[in-house]
Amino acid sequence: MEAEVATANMTASQLYAALKRDLIDGRFAAGQKLAITALRQRYRVGLSPLREALNRLAAYGLLEQENQRGFRVPALKRAELDDIADLRRRLEGLALAQALQEGGDEWEAGLLAAFHRLKRADETPGKLEHWEQMHLQFHRHLLEPCGSAWLLRFIEQLHDQFDRYRRMAPANDTIRARLNVQHGQLVDLAMARDVPAARALLEEHIRLSHEVARGACQEDRTSVEERD
Repeated sequence: MEAEVATANMTASQLYAALKRDLIDGRFAAGQKLAITALRQRYRVGLSPLREALNRLAAYGLLEQENQRGFRVPALKRAELDDIADLRRRLEGLALAQALQEGGDEWEAGLLAAFHRLKRADETPGKLEHWEQMHLQFHRHLLEPCGSAWLLRFIEQLHDQFDRYRRMAPANDTIRARLNVQHGQLVDLAMARDVPAARALLEEHIRLSHEVARGACQEDRTSVEERD
C-alpha cells in the first residue's frame, strides 16, 4: 500500500521524514532506481523539496546517488548488514553502560512506561507499525541518559540501516518471542544497575535480531531455498 500525502505543500523536512519511513519500511525494492516524476506524483511535491530530501537521504546512507543519473535504493548486502550489527553491539553496549551509571529516577519511570507500552503492542496483533514505534521508543529510552548526543545520533543511524534489513526479512516467530522476553529482562537488569549482565544481554538481543535480518540478504535467501 503506497503512502498517501494529504497536502501539496509538504516541506523538504516533511518529505524527508516520509521518504525515510518508506525506505526503512521497504516500500521501495532494494536496488530500485527512483524516478523523479513518479516520486513527485506519489508525494505530491515540487522538484526543489524533492531533490533536497533525496540529497539528505543519500548523505544519510538510505539512498545511493548516481553521477548525473539520479538515486537508487541500496542493495541488501550480507557484509554490510554484518558490519552494521557489529557496530550496533559495540556502540549500544557502550551507551547502555553509561546510561545505567547516569540514569535517575525519572529515567527509570520512563523506561518502565516505555516497556509497558511495548508489551501492550506485543499483545495487539495486526498493528505492526504501532509495535515498531513502541519498540523504537523503548530502545531509545533505554540508552537516553548515556550523556553523548553524538553517540545516540550514530546509534539512531545504525538502527535505521539495520531496520531496513529486518523489516524486509521473513518473520521468525520463535526468535521474535525470545526478543520480546529479553525486553523485560533488560528492564530488570537496568533497574538493578547490573552493567555487565545488561550489556551482555543487549549484545545477545542484537545478535538474535541480526540472525532474523540476514534473511533479507539475497545470499541468505538463496542458501535457504537450496536447502529446501
